[in-house]
Amino acid sequence: MCAAGTDPAARIRAALDRLAGDLPRLGVAVSGGGDSIALMHVIAEWASGRRQVRVATVDHGLRPESADEAAQVAQAASVLGLPHDRLPWRHGGDLPGNLMANARNARLMLMSEWAGEQGLPAIALGHTEDDQAETLLMRLMRGAGIDGLAGMAERREAMGICWLRPMLRVGRAELREWLTGRGIGWIDDPSNENADFDRVRIRQAMAAFGITPDALARSAENLRDARAALSHYTAQAAAGAIARNGSLILPLAPIREAPPEIARRLLIAGCRWITGADYPPRRATVLHAMQAVFSGGRVTLNGMLIEPSDDDLRFCREPAAALRAGSSRGPTWDNRWKITGLQPHEHVAALGYAPLSGLDWRATGLTRDEAAASPAVWSGGELRAAPLLEPGKTHGISPLRDATHLPSLLMAH
Repeated sequence: MCAAGTDPAARIRAALDRLAGDLPRLGVAVSGGGDSIALMHVIAEWASGRRQVRVATVDHGLRPESADEAAQVAQAASVLGLPHDRLPWRHGGDLPGNLMANARNARLMLMSEWAGEQGLPAIALGHTEDDQAETLLMRLMRGAGIDGLAGMAERREAMGICWLRPMLRVGRAELREWLTGRGIGWIDDPSNENADFDRVRIRQAMAAFGITPDALARSAENLRDARAALSHYTAQAAAGAIARNGSLILPLAPIREAPPEIARRLLIAGCRWITGADYPPRRATVLHAMQAVFSGGRVTLNGMLIEPSDDDLRFCREPAAALRAGSSRGPTWDNRWKITGLQPHEHVAALGYAPLSGLDWRATGLTRDEAAASPAVWSGGELRAAPLLEPGKTHGISPLRDATHLPSLLMAH
């Protein structure tokens, strides 16, 4: 994948032009390691005078040196004229389970919140071709399918932010050579040599067996092409989708006639459309739901209720999941609805089954479960309005997604 003899900075700039050329503002995640330091320098030059760039460093607080390392990044950013923010992970020392996974999730959450506060539409990450190769092998070890083995995408929407990876066609070694040639220093994290972590063991095994990152990255790209083809035909099978009252209705015949992989992708996209989740449900859970649906039974999947009929599949919010969504002062609720006209003393929560006896929910065309999972306006414990069942009466209501959002979910990974 790496083009021998070409300037890695030129490839990064070309990727930035493609991925972020129309963005007026851009965030950059910089840990202080060689990859992210190189990214910061290239972006500073690329953006100079044309767009605003802001740098953030997540301080995980896992090593005594972490605060000082964040300060070093701040100094390096200052030299380039870039504002910098330190984002501390306040875990209080309570770190159960997979440390690397917890730290990764914390980074994403902290950075997405930071981007929202700073008005940044996108964040550039310093993942390289080596990271892509290591990711492919790690996912292969876990039995991943095509989506997982296709590796990391250059561009991904998640947590309300666009995440960009403009260095996936640049190798780690050539970046360090580029930095050294310009007298730019970086920080070596000792955890990158700790064989307790899967990624480090994968890296060491690649070196021992002479496996080159560019070969594995080519495999990931070939798998991405295959994934794109599957997504294309899945979108064709979903062409007759209808969004109605916050639910999604898909024609059943194309799903029955399609290969199982197409049906699986449709169920995943439907689930993400209903719940607004950034990530798909587990494969085994989806396969179980498929079996139930094709047997004619209704099933729940990650907070979604799937109801088959003779002609279609109805995807709607599971009432119990809507109740678990809790309350909101608005205007959005359950990552699904926008409610307007709320008064200071009012909040939004699921309607539930109990109030249905006093409402003409059948006249709306909703099922009983859809009505129970719909938003209601409450004041204390008193029901003030059920906007979906009483449109235009007191409060405005609109879904956050319509049928036009489904194709993007079918193509997103």
